[in-house]
Amino acid sequence: MSTLTTTDVTDVGHGDGKVFDGDDKLQLDCLGEESLSTEMKHEGQLHAGELAGPLLMDLSDIKGDPAGDTPPPTTEGPPMKRKKGPAPKMLGNEVCSVCGDKASGFHYNVLSCEGCKGFFRRSVIKGAQYACKNSDRCEMDMYMRRKCQQCRLRKCREAGMLEQCVLSEEQIRLKKMKKQHEDDTARTSTVVTPNPTPEVPPLAPEQQEMIEKLVAMQKQCNKRSFLERPKVTPWPQSQDPLNREVRQQRFAHFTELAIMSVQEIVDFAKQLPGFLELTREDQIALLKTSTIEIMLLETSRRYDPALESITFLKDFSYNKDDFAKAGLQFEFINPIFEFSKGMNDLHLDEAEYALLIAINIFSADRPNVQDHDLVERLQQPYVDLLHSYIRIRRPVDHLMFPRMLMKLVSLRTLSSVHSEQVFALRLQDKKLPPLLSEIWDVHE
Repeated sequence: MSTLTTTDVTDVGHGDGKVFDGDDKLQLDCLGEESLSTEMKHEGQLHAGELAGPLLMDLSDIKGDPAGDTPPPTTEGPPMKRKKGPAPKMLGNEVCSVCGDKASGFHYNVLSCEGCKGFFRRSVIKGAQYACKNSDRCEMDMYMRRKCQQCRLRKCREAGMLEQCVLSEEQIRLKKMKKQHEDDTARTSTVVTPNPTPEVPPLAPEQQEMIEKLVAMQKQCNKRSFLERPKVTPWPQSQDPLNREVRQQRFAHFTELAIMSVQEIVDFAKQLPGFLELTREDQIALLKTSTIEIMLLETSRRYDPALESITFLKDFSYNKDDFAKAGLQFEFINPIFEFSKGMNDLHLDEAEYALLIAINIFSADRPNVQDHDLVERLQQPYVDLLHSYIRIRRPVDHLMFPRMLMKLVSLRTLSSVHSEQVFALRLQDKKLPPLLSEIWDVHE
């Protein structure tokens, strides 16, 4: 049995008292309302690393691919940056802003060749990490692009290529699904018929049973966290912004709430039908990358639009300033509140939240997932059930289903912002508890 344990999470760097008792452990048995544009924020996949202790994982090296050989063009020119609106007309003699090869068009905001376009896309999708043998000083041309992938990727970024313009396979699939639903709705609206809308068939007994089970599982996991509430470090009453001990106490308060949330998510995932059919490695891969997104989903359902605050464990309520006082940056805080407000506007019920979380967990395009086909097969029943449930609960709103799925794409963007926030916390010398460091691949 492999475990993620919080028994050694003592003071998250702020004191001597333990946050949780020794039996509180995570066991892995066998183990945007935004339409998706081509300028999605980078997908937010955390760099895969090794889990400490029992969650040790071997990650294979990511290798880039050589670009094809193409004779160099005779004309050279400065890199061209894409402006708003349609791309300028190609004259036929433009060169790639990265390697100097013949450009094929504007790709990811930069005039570039097909080779550099494909290289940048693959590097972003895989979250590739390269190394330069020449201290990042390679001059990039058609020859060196095959020799040094690190400098080629650096040159792509310097030329202006944007990671948020790269869509993952999952995002492309969701985008196509939404467009198909919109097209179907448009065709339906143009047909004038006196016949009433056909009655939507009720859920099958096994589907109704599944929904009741998921909702009950979530309530059970939430109840455990509520019982642990007295063990959380109290929010300090002092308002002194210069008091270091007060700042550390606020940070400890938030990290302990995060630990509780991670425990809930892992407990919920282990009970999901199909999850334990996966290998231990795939279970870990899915949990490590979905945890922050599910935490943000859970945060959004606790948003109070009247007070513009988020409430945890019924009694702990926080506004944007409270998050900032705990050490978080507004670059991360504002998107959280914007996403929460957008989710609140959808008025989802407990069943819809539970199904979205299950769909999010079974995302086959996560880094280091080996059995993609099995993960997709396990996800499909939850997608079908959400679709059927929405048709019954919202028979008039034909766009609600794709709208909900697009929220999962927005979570990828938030996940990437979270990665930047974690890095910023390390620069502030704020040490995360071991459990959060493991689940978010933070290596001190």
